[in-house]
Amino acid sequence: MAMSPGFIACLQEAPETIQAWLNADRIMTEHSALDPKTAELAYLAVLAALGLEQGIEFHAAQAKQLGASRAEVLSAILVGIPAAGLHVTESAVAALRPFDEPGNES
Repeated sequence: MAMSPGFIACLQEAPETIQAWLNADRIMTEHSALDPKTAELAYLAVLAALGLEQGIEFHAAQAKQLGASRAEVLSAILVGIPAAGLHVTESAVAALRPFDEPGNES
């Protein structure tokens, strides 16, 4: 899964800032009460609710690697409908792409 062009540009131009963010993310992950799969599903829900589609495919693939099913990933996207509205459905195609690639059915 490729990084977004924006993330790559920031990594190249401001590596110390990106490294600090990655370190903070790592520390927060280490201290989370959520198991890794649940944390990825929650992250997908937040991305979809905020309309931040750029990271959806990457985090859906991460969730899949951690054992999330296609139905769980789709449910994580759709859980935001009551609070955020139907715009969360715009993330569905990207979220399901890791499951639709040949040889990656699950």
